[in-house]
Amino acid sequence: MFRTMMTGKIHRAKVTEANLNYVGSITIDEDILDAVDMVPNEKVQIVNNNNGARLETYIIPGERGSGVICLNGAAARLVQEGDVVIIISYKMMSEEDARIHIPKVAIMDENNRVSEMLGIEPAATIY
Repeated sequence: MFRTMMTGKIHRAKVTEANLNYVGSITIDEDILDAVDMVPNEKVQIVNNNNGARLETYIIPGERGSGVICLNGAAARLVQEGDVVIIISYKMMSEEDARIHIPKVAIMDENNRVSEMLGIEPAATIY
């Protein structure tokens, strides 16, 4: 049996751009991708804290150190610049691996810089 587990999370990133005239995807600063072990072309789920929209797309790498979080193509209709989003990656793993898995969770600051890294999310509100 396999379980689908959350493996990486970018928590409370600020959307820097919404570009309707693009083929599709989400552009994410490569420094952020490295922090949460996400890779280009990986499928991710995006949750918009401002309007409740949830969508899935794939990652394209953005310029290192830029803080870019840009929703492209049709996804741009579900966000606005300045919205706060959560970006989540999942992977399938064996029951045995799922029991010991520790995800990488990046808590972002106002400038889309990692302010804190968590392995286990506490049962508390994070701002």
